[in-house]
Amino acid sequence: QVQLVESGGGLVQAGGSLRLSCAASGRTFGSYAMGWFRQAPGKEREFVAAINWSGGSTSYADSVKSRFTISRVNAKNTVYLQMNSLKPEDTAVYYCAAGGTRYSGRYYLLEGEYDYWGQGTQVTVSS
Repeated sequence: QVQLVESGGGLVQAGGSLRLSCAASGRTFGSYAMGWFRQAPGKEREFVAAINWSGGSTSYADSVKSRFTISRVNAKNTVYLQMNSLKPEDTAVYYCAAGGTRYSGRYYLLEGEYDYWGQGTQVTVSS
């Protein structure tokens, strides 16, 4: 069982930066792939970024590529999402998720491939 708690959201002006953190409980955190998803008002939840269990492979949605960076520190049971050059369209609730086959070299892009979810943290980017 893995429990996830996101933090680091807030209000920022366009062009600014935020770093989201996702702290996990449970001894198996380091064996799972992790992902970040977001849901804007009136829209479906969408994929943002993913990382495999070791941190050696990552993937990003086209809309955030070159602006966001996902990373993890397994010794701290934490995954991060560094968000730079933020735009108003990045405004959403951001969720972290854990799942996939343990110790798989893969990352995962689909919501249904994740087993554990956090409660989300609000990110608001003003123009």
